[in-house]
Amino acid sequence: MFYWLLKYALLGPWLRLIFRPYVEGEEHVPAKGAAIIASNHLSFSDSIFMPLLVRRRVTFLAKQEYFTGRGFKGWFSRAFMSGAGQVPIDRSSGSAAKAALETGKRILDEGRLLGIYPEGTRSPDGRLYRGKTGVARMALEAGVPVIPVAMIDTDKVQPIGKRIPRIRRIGVRFGPPLDFSRYEGLAGDRFVERSMTDEIMYELMVLSGQEYVDLYAAKVKAQIAADGEIGLPDAAEVTDADRPPARAPIERAS
Repeated sequence: MFYWLLKYALLGPWLRLIFRPYVEGEEHVPAKGAAIIASNHLSFSDSIFMPLLVRRRVTFLAKQEYFTGRGFKGWFSRAFMSGAGQVPIDRSSGSAAKAALETGKRILDEGRLLGIYPEGTRSPDGRLYRGKTGVARMALEAGVPVIPVAMIDTDKVQPIGKRIPRIRRIGVRFGPPLDFSRYEGLAGDRFVERSMTDEIMYELMVLSGQEYVDLYAAKVKAQIAADGEIGLPDAAEVTDADRPPARAPIERAS
């Protein structure tokens, strides 16, 4: 109930008024049935703006720290994250990946929409990073389509480390569902799951217009923490070898 109050009464109307978000391709989100919504990840606010513009409820897997704080701040964080459709996942344990897969599959088995960030963490510099194959494993085990969605300019509204957002229009762009039924029964095949993940990342690259870097964002963040700078190739030096496998252009609905 709190989810719908936030969306339509307490928070949603104000966000629409202030940031004037636009949505493209909403017709690609199914009116019913389970599906994975795979998004690029530029800002904390991605998990707020995207569900705001989808008629159905979207459930995200969120880090457990948002649910374990103490005092009023901790209570507010738990209430807000739960109300916003977030489900806690302990990412520090050795079985974190397994727990995330099981939780995600349970949500999909219930016929719901599951939001996933294949990059695993926010982009440190606005580029699109290599996707983790958990999204492919979930899609195969649950037998559901994957709907790519690109968040546009949310990093300019709320850059990493900034708590007070800037007033700027943002966009949400959905692509056609990706059907991976041709790989049915091949969950656990790392080559298949990598191919599927690369296909998803290619669609996100096309939808978002971001440059693709064939590195994991988490490793780049660790490097930044250690060296204080991003040791990545310049935009002009990103070659075709650094990009996901090319696919034939997909005609978009006008």
